[in-house]
Amino acid sequence: MTPVIEPEEHKALRTAVAALGNRYGRAYMTRTIAEGNPLTELWSEAGKLGYLGVNLPEEHGGGGGGITELSIVLEELGAAGSPLLMLIVSPAICGTVIARFGTEEQKRTWLPGLADGTRTMAFGITEPDAGSNSHRITTTARRDGADWLLTGRKVFVSGVDQADATLIVGRTEDARTGTLKPCLFIVPRDAEGFSRRPIDMELTAAEKQFELVLDDVRLPAEALVGDEDAGLLQLFAGLNPERIMTAAFAIGMGRYALAKAVEYARDRTVWKAPIGAHQAIAHPLAQAHIDLELARLMMQKAAHLYDAGDDVGAGEAANMAKYAAGEACVKAVDQAVHTLGGNGLTREFGLASLITASRVARIAPVSREMILNYVSHQTLGLPKSY
Repeated sequence: MTPVIEPEEHKALRTAVAALGNRYGRAYMTRTIAEGNPLTELWSEAGKLGYLGVNLPEEHGGGGGGITELSIVLEELGAAGSPLLMLIVSPAICGTVIARFGTEEQKRTWLPGLADGTRTMAFGITEPDAGSNSHRITTTARRDGADWLLTGRKVFVSGVDQADATLIVGRTEDARTGTLKPCLFIVPRDAEGFSRRPIDMELTAAEKQFELVLDDVRLPAEALVGDEDAGLLQLFAGLNPERIMTAAFAIGMGRYALAKAVEYARDRTVWKAPIGAHQAIAHPLAQAHIDLELARLMMQKAAHLYDAGDDVGAGEAANMAKYAAGEACVKAVDQAVHTLGGNGLTREFGLASLITASRVARIAPVSREMILNYVSHQTLGLPKSY
């Protein structure tokens, strides 16, 4: 059963991470983004304190916990106004996949650095013509002697400029059937034929988005992660944590916005009483809080199932958590901005930029419509239209 009340060690982790996040806060995030720099100081300190690798195995420098603990880290940093997007990518997706399916050499090479933050890894799955349909991925890997040759394109890959390597989802040909199956490859940033181009985003973030081109990138046999014939299993081993962590990202952002709105509504007096005394202001904020708490419960369930090894159960719960958190985040941010009125659009209060950022939780890494498709087909057993 999923514990409704967190154990003391999880509460202590929340408190400690919140203290770190509050030392940096939204001001640090805003200043660093404006300067065009990565969040190096916060990332490094979080790594030294053991928060980045809390989900990775102890024998490889991690904390020996799971996605449950890592989601707490991201949520609390977000609630402090300083979330780390690369937490989703580097330790949650890439670190998890390597820890579960990598060779001993891959684990020794990558996990200690991913755990302490001295190394990072990006994750490339989305393609220009595939969108949400992962079966249309055209990045292919073919054997050339003992090596692999990887060719294709990826888009909306976060933090490639900061990463030491990118975990690329490609497809190889099944020797028995001739059909293409997904496989995962570690591509070093300086690999010949591997190039990147920044995507011009209106969304401002410390982590840039990139388009990648792989032009016959030659990789040694050991670049393949896991079993060539178990690619789909390995892929979803990374995608379920991605959804859980995206939920944590959204819940943290929503909590930050809601806290700002509550503080303002408690102090701002227009007539005879603070505006928070009026139900037209108070009730929507209360609803936003309820929605965020409900989303957190589903996220905790998803993380618990994943850490317990129930990949099927975690898949359903992770999708639901991501959906619920995305919706709750958008509503919380919108209501927070509305509560502050014109002040909600000023730089002083730092909420306006969250209007755009909160939409990401509805779109990435999978749209809410595709999650509804998943639930209607996989959970409810309804037929497909595609």
